[in-house]
Amino acid sequence: MSTKTPKIIPQRPVKPEVDDSNGTVLLERRAQKTKPPKLYQVVMLNDDYTPMEFVVIMIQEYFGKDLETATQIMLKIHLDGRAVCGVYSRDVAVTKVNQVLDAANKAGHPLQCVAESVDS
Repeated sequence: MSTKTPKIIPQRPVKPEVDDSNGTVLLERRAQKTKPPKLYQVVMLNDDYTPMEFVVIMIQEYFGKDLETATQIMLKIHLDGRAVCGVYSRDVAVTKVNQVLDAANKAGHPLQCVAESVDS
């Protein structure tokens, strides 16, 4: 068991501004502005080999859509060649893409899924 005392890390001193007229000290607080994270859309692409039922299952399982919504997205993929399944932060979008690609690969289907930046 260690008996050493922890080191105290010195903090940077705040430089006060002195008002010369009456000798008071003014501290200025600057508001920090954080930007919201950049969003990415997960897009499934159409192919001629993956069964429609499998695509519906993927949309339900990995994107939390109900059967009717998943079927509408699947039909959009089939008719337009691609459709957005969801919009997420970068890490979540990449994870969802990897989950779909792994499941399709294990099932032997060439289903493709990509994450694309949403231009704001």
